[in-house]
Amino acid sequence: MPEKKSKLAQIKTKETTASVEDFINSVDNEQKRKDSFAIVEMMQKASGDEPKMWGSSIIGFGNKRYKSPASGREVDWFKIGFSPRKANLTLYIGVGMKEHEAALKKLGKHKTGGGCLYINKLADVDPKVLKGMIDASLKTK
Repeated sequence: MPEKKSKLAQIKTKETTASVEDFINSVDNEQKRKDSFAIVEMMQKASGDEPKMWGSSIIGFGNKRYKSPASGREVDWFKIGFSPRKANLTLYIGVGMKEHEAALKKLGKHKTGGGCLYINKLADVDPKVLKGMIDASLKTK
């Protein structure tokens, strides 16, 4: 089968120059603010990248071009990231990939869906397991 032509798609969520610290400080829930600063530190150490705002509510680390094997469509996105949403902390670390199966069983209270990991608060999960999952996500293509 011939390789599909690459098409760089324009998506709505793009990297911005907004302040990550100001965004986190605007989060109403005090525990979610504390957890967000802890996740920033964890992801920054793991990736070696500075946190950047993506759109108005996602904090991303690094840059990566993803290509869909089915459509050939490409998008510019972050390597790893998270968002302190009202309902939970949403982590974009490629959940659902086979390399996370064992870790998810040991992680603690969480949900997954659409390639995301959802946790209510950091105290609900094992931080060493979460760090391992973040590190594993950064090693994937």
